[in-house]
Amino acid sequence: MTDEIWKRDEIESPCIKICVIHPEARLCTGCLRSIDEITQWSRMSAEERRAVMAELPERAPQIRKRRGGRQGRQARRPD
Repeated sequence: MTDEIWKRDEIESPCIKICVIHPEARLCTGCLRSIDEITQWSRMSAEERRAVMAELPERAPQIRKRRGGRQGRQARRPD
């Protein structure tokens, strides 16, 4: 019997279990991946995953926060 634990040599998913697709950017607001990247993740090579992971920080500005509710109304008030 062996004490070794089998591990896969793969990059972990950036998923943080907040799966909401931004309507304009078409990116997940949680992990910043596109729908295609999310669905293909398990079939991507390690190199492809590394490339996606490297791009994720640059995608954050594409997702603008909504200014709705009270905060949005206050922003639209004339002074």
